[in-house]
Amino acid sequence: MKKKAGILMPVSSLPSTQGIGTLGKGAYAFVDWLESAGMQIWQVLPLLPTGFGDSPYQSCASDALNHYFIDFDLLKADGLLEEDDYTDIVWSEDERRVDYGKQFACKIHVLRKAFARFDRQTADWLAFLQEGKYADYALFMTLKTEFSYAPWTDWAEPYRDCEGKGLEGYIAERKDDIDFWQFTQYIFLKQWNALRDYAHGKGILIMGDMPIYVASDSVETWKYRRDLFILDGEGNLALKAGVPPDAFSEDGQLWGNPIYDWDKMQANDYAWWKERIDYNFRLYDIVRIDHFRAFDRYFAIPADAETAKEGEWMDGPKAELFKNWGDRAIVAEDLGVIDDGVRTLLKETGYPGMKVFVFAFDGDPDNDYLPSNITDENCVAYTGTHDNDTLRSFIEKMDEAERKDFETELENQCLLADVPYITETIEDECKTIIALLMSTKANTVIIPMHDVLCLGEEARLNAPSTVSGNNWTFRFVGSDFGKRKAAWLKTLTEEYQRNK
Repeated sequence: MKKKAGILMPVSSLPSTQGIGTLGKGAYAFVDWLESAGMQIWQVLPLLPTGFGDSPYQSCASDALNHYFIDFDLLKADGLLEEDDYTDIVWSEDERRVDYGKQFACKIHVLRKAFARFDRQTADWLAFLQEGKYADYALFMTLKTEFSYAPWTDWAEPYRDCEGKGLEGYIAERKDDIDFWQFTQYIFLKQWNALRDYAHGKGILIMGDMPIYVASDSVETWKYRRDLFILDGEGNLALKAGVPPDAFSEDGQLWGNPIYDWDKMQANDYAWWKERIDYNFRLYDIVRIDHFRAFDRYFAIPADAETAKEGEWMDGPKAELFKNWGDRAIVAEDLGVIDDGVRTLLKETGYPGMKVFVFAFDGDPDNDYLPSNITDENCVAYTGTHDNDTLRSFIEKMDEAERKDFETELENQCLLADVPYITETIEDECKTIIALLMSTKANTVIIPMHDVLCLGEEARLNAPSTVSGNNWTFRFVGSDFGKRKAAWLKTLTEEYQRNK
């Protein structure tokens, strides 16, 4: 495979006038910028509706699409909105931050206006409804609204029982509301497919991100709780997901997601998983699977545990789930506690793992993440992931001794790679690190946009195991995407042969 380079940029962080990144003008401008920078990949992170903590990794559905990303200007061009339907809304007090409360309060209100003008007799729409891909999600969201967004375990009967016959009358009675939620998915796909086609025309591939787990309050637990998850008789968690203490957190990460019943899944040849992965490849060209190590062994934590220090490792499906799928463009997020079982899983599947620069400097000369130790081309190298601090902040938070050791090793790595070691300013240092990664043998290099711009802690996208107004809220503005940065990146792709 030819070497590639790309940028990590969640849709939510794109510039727009609607309080959050959308699939409109800002997205198309970013694709143009990627092309000018010689990039071949745009990693967008999950497109799922956000859940607890505004995180797309705690979504109410594993295959729904975030209606916050629907662009109103495109709906106006389609004749479904008037300008005054949305331009007077103050979406955020800070153009650098998403106000999810405002999105929640206003987005649906505007989309309902578009739905009221939508022609529901077109063959395309009727075929979409007939396929029924988002019917369960639409019903679930209608019920969520009915019960003031309470978890489904608190709903009244027969609604809490997805298979109950009592739902039939409700579905007929609330058809308009259910169709509205399907409309959000229909419009999203229309806008997304057009954007993806535009990116393909510019030589840009889209890398999506598939969380391994679903939220405890989700379409999946509501509908499939008896078949997919380890829950008690009331639908509450019996065990919950997370990871033990690691480089991200001293107490580990207590995610709180339900644990899969892999034995039952195996009996059905993992049909739900295979359908889910197939669906993701309808959206993306490349799929990064989050927490890939859990397919080998996963960490199961008692439902009443307060931290992730408690729990035990249990066997997952291993490579059996992926048999006969070797040609899929899957990236395995293999971070955290990695052992021989995970290494065997990666070898058997053939999927590339990840090499993260900010994890490389622990004083161990054999650290797998050191650029000089990246000897296998079958990997994806990052400065940091969406869960890491920005590169600039990572460096600035070092004490004097740590900074000295870091720069000594960085200089050594540059000498080994024949990369100019320029560190007069922090901006120079970030640029040197990016050039160093580009020089490695890694088949693919992905740089978060905040590291391209050498932004500080304020631009961090997410801090795992925390809930704050800073997580998943940072946004870029149009002036961030300058020609000089694009030209510099393009020069790197040419120098290190990542543009052929």
